[in-house]
Amino acid sequence: MDRAEKRDMVATLNSVFSDSGAIVVAHYSGLTVAQMSTLRRQMRDAGASVKVAKNRLAKIALEGTDVSHLGPLLQGPTVLAYSADPIAAPKIAVEFAKANDKFVILGGAMGATSLNPEGVKALATLPSLDELRAKLVGLIQAPATKLAQLSTAPAAKLARVFGAYANRDEAA
Repeated sequence: MDRAEKRDMVATLNSVFSDSGAIVVAHYSGLTVAQMSTLRRQMRDAGASVKVAKNRLAKIALEGTDVSHLGPLLQGPTVLAYSADPIAAPKIAVEFAKANDKFVILGGAMGATSLNPEGVKALATLPSLDELRAKLVGLIQAPATKLAQLSTAPAAKLARVFGAYANRDEAA
């Protein structure tokens, strides 16, 4: 890499560190190209990204960001998984780590909050942003549905009572 490429890489990484909702740092030593391609595809499908960067350049890019505490994790062959959704990258990283022993999660960050490997796993168990939105819409719609049922129920009961009286009078 020449100096201009390094400068571009630092600028790209700095924007990643500044704009991401969650970042996961992991060791990937021993993974095959096919396994890394699978990881990249799974991340892309979930709206997340994976980047392998030189640790020295990543440490320079960390300076001045909220996630500068990730610096000590950047030792050895590391990969950065990140997403705007705070759940997507940790969820895919944890699932991939379960299937591949050589993918070891070192830690991460959510905003300015530092996460250890257990914190990343805990974050991965939370529902995604889309799932939370669906649950919220369901909760909002439920009272309206029940209100509509309650408002029509008295009229239906009244109609049944009139029908019963009418049937009784006809039978007599």
